[in-house]
Amino acid sequence: MCPPTHFRVSYSINPWMNPDKPVDPALAYAQWEDLRDRYRALGHRVEELTPVPELPDMVFAANGATVVDGRVLGARFAFTERHGEAAVHARWYRDHGFTDVRVPQHVNEGEGDFAVTASWVLAGRGFRSSPLSHAEAQEYFARPVIGLDLVDPRYYHLDTALCVLDGGSREPGGPAAEIMYYPGAFSAGSRAVLARLFPEALIADAADAAAFGLNAVSDGRHVLLPQAAVGLFEPLRERGYEPVGMDVAELMKGGGSVKCVTGELRVG
Repeated sequence: MCPPTHFRVSYSINPWMNPDKPVDPALAYAQWEDLRDRYRALGHRVEELTPVPELPDMVFAANGATVVDGRVLGARFAFTERHGEAAVHARWYRDHGFTDVRVPQHVNEGEGDFAVTASWVLAGRGFRSSPLSHAEAQEYFARPVIGLDLVDPRYYHLDTALCVLDGGSREPGGPAAEIMYYPGAFSAGSRAVLARLFPEALIADAADAAAFGLNAVSDGRHVLLPQAAVGLFEPLRERGYEPVGMDVAELMKGGGSVKCVTGELRVG
């Protein structure tokens, strides 16, 4: 995670960003701290990345890389405003013991568009990440990559429209991965793919998707998500999960929520 020390909305590179609606820096920091402290209270270790003044979107740490089995595929950002973040993230990984860090050839925005299960990597395309990044990720991670087309600009990254609740088992016949997603964010063909792969998925409605309810983080038991996504809480409980509502309204002014500010370090 990266503290929102320099977080502001001074430009617009997604439909949620409006420079005419300024961020309350103190409130944004307090909401970020609350999320960080909640992770720690649940038993998770949180590493912090030092923010850079001229990179206000660094708080969205999920975009900086994708880590699978300790291998780090760095980011190559679509917009000039965020280009500088890629090198900062890559340096952090190298400085913290990750020896296999790849600088990508093709545009990808980390876990914004890559969602990892035990068997596959689900990969978004259509607004930010290049389709060419999917083959690059498949070759690097040695896992099948399933391409999914995003068609609604409000859901410009896969992690705004889909969340992996449980990655499932790598063993044949083991438990399948479980996800929740918003069908309206995807093309007809991609909806059919998701329905085939995840017939028991939790389907979110338009209101919960617009509240960034899919931009969530699950540890397999607890699901941390925006508290405004009220329609997801009971369905999650019915499936055995414990939803944890978070107030991240200030961070959402930048077009991201719980998942966007959380890069997951999958070391094995």
